[in-house]
Amino acid sequence: MKFGGIPDEYAVFERSEIAMLPVPYDATSTWVKGADKGPAAIMAASENMELFDIETGTEVYKKGIYTSPFLEINGLSPEEATVKVRQETLHLLKNGKFPVIIGGNHTVSIGSIFAFAETFDNLTILQVDAHSDLRESYEGSKFNHACVMARAKEKAHIVQVGIRSMCEEEKEAYRKEDMFFAHEIQDSDGWADKALARLKDNVYLTIDLDGFDPSIMPSTGTPEPGGLMYQDVIRLVKKVIAQKNLAGFDVVELCPVESDKSPDFLAAKLIYQILSFKFANKK
Repeated sequence: MKFGGIPDEYAVFERSEIAMLPVPYDATSTWVKGADKGPAAIMAASENMELFDIETGTEVYKKGIYTSPFLEINGLSPEEATVKVRQETLHLLKNGKFPVIIGGNHTVSIGSIFAFAETFDNLTILQVDAHSDLRESYEGSKFNHACVMARAKEKAHIVQVGIRSMCEEEKEAYRKEDMFFAHEIQDSDGWADKALARLKDNVYLTIDLDGFDPSIMPSTGTPEPGGLMYQDVIRLVKKVIAQKNLAGFDVVELCPVESDKSPDFLAAKLIYQILSFKFANKK
């Protein structure tokens, strides 16, 4: 399976600048199960996209998009899964690829965050999410999907966007200047510039799809009302790419529903548009 259903000549590892790493992992999900089906659903939806991007006037697939075999880690402990994802992400980075990790639930991101923290100095982990994910431990593991940003901030600076759900424990775990709550975003025109000002030179973007409002993204394991709209996230991403080095990103937590393919397509389109912005001016 190839992302975008692109011609074979543009999907060869050695000739690709971009590498997709699909990780169908769901072991730590705590409500709706099915995130392990997310990568396959995104890949299938991507085959129905137009490969010409209107905003940039480009066809980013011509930079080469290699799709790794699905990393089969479902059933592993979150600690074991983190090791595997870290290893695979490091392999892509060491081979000069721009990695895109496709989950799976948010535990997947811990391994890729570790790999980027080892590779890049002056790194910020920029999170788009409904949940702050700052629990120190959850259900007996520090690598649960509810602990992603607690692990991330041990390795790098973090900035959190779209948050609208947290527990009492997490109130003391975030820095106000690095937290952009969803209700504040809706009441502010300058929030993206304020978030941008908090980022360091290199940025790894982790997008939990429940960061979007469930009116456009109902297919997640833990939907929360009051979320971001598609263009909210696109505007932020374009600012990051224009002023910082977006080093890689992940998109996680799609729980596909057979009767509604639109969220699958949203996720696929989001990935392709981010890549289009990233590589639009790269010769």
